[in-house]
Amino acid sequence: GAAKGPLDPLEHPHHHPGPYHLYCQKPQMQPVLPPGTVPVSGRYEEMMEDRERNMVNAADPADPESGEQTGTGPADSYVAIDLETTGIGAKREKITEIGMVKVENGAVTDTYHTLVNPGRPIPEHITELTGIDDDMVKDAPMIQDVIGEVIAFCGTLPVLGHQIMFDYGFLVQAAVNGKLRFERSGIDTLKLCRKFMPPEEKKNLAAACAYFHAAQDTAHRALSDAMAAHELYQAMKRLHLSGNEDAFAPKVLQYKAKKERQATQRQKQHLHDLLKYHKIKLTVPIDSMSGNEISRVTDRIIFTHGRIPENERGRDKKPE
Repeated sequence: GAAKGPLDPLEHPHHHPGPYHLYCQKPQMQPVLPPGTVPVSGRYEEMMEDRERNMVNAADPADPESGEQTGTGPADSYVAIDLETTGIGAKREKITEIGMVKVENGAVTDTYHTLVNPGRPIPEHITELTGIDDDMVKDAPMIQDVIGEVIAFCGTLPVLGHQIMFDYGFLVQAAVNGKLRFERSGIDTLKLCRKFMPPEEKKNLAAACAYFHAAQDTAHRALSDAMAAHELYQAMKRLHLSGNEDAFAPKVLQYKAKKERQATQRQKQHLHDLLKYHKIKLTVPIDSMSGNEISRVTDRIIFTHGRIPENERGRDKKPE
């Protein structure tokens, strides 16, 4: 799953779509959305800008600046990370691409890239933004197959990214699900942009790179954006390091994640019965869903369409 060397080839060794999405749909009906899921109608670009503006993510309770500082000066060695995902929120959305750039003593020494099978269809607006579609990821590894090598690639180095808590949260969640640990200090280039750019300037990665004349290749692709975050950090450091050493120092990142529970046979059967009774099509194989996901979808169906009446239980479907 690793792509070594320069960015040019953004040849993606793994291209992949998971078989499911947490949208169930009846004919002539609105999709049934698990609570907290970002609706497809929202523009991803607007959501990302809002995320960067507020540094708030319902699934990311920690703020890297609230963490303990791990050094008093800038990091010369780190791993720049960027992920592409199916949406915002590590507890409900999935990773579709991972790009990492290892920097040692200020120089790029290695890169890592893989597409990831998210186990669900990629929303259309995400494909429009990133160019990653279901066909590209259909043969890619699942996150549990690569999270170990992602952690190994990072070693003990701090991580760096543009709103690093977003990417860090997804990786911590994947690690916890795989019974692994991923605890790092980090550097957030978005926070540095807030400190060193005028308030009226946009501070998304592309705008910040343009402002600081930092190189950026293909926006919204993981390896390119990881490299751009590295270039941005170096550009800001060249201009603003003197007198601001602490701002460029890594800080402890804190993210609390719980392991997704496995679905029981009883949960699967209950959801299957509800889908059949209410004539709802779930575009996700039930066997691929976690216990948490089945619970959310089941609750949403019951809230929207009701339970199966006692006298109807055991029937294949609701009477016409």
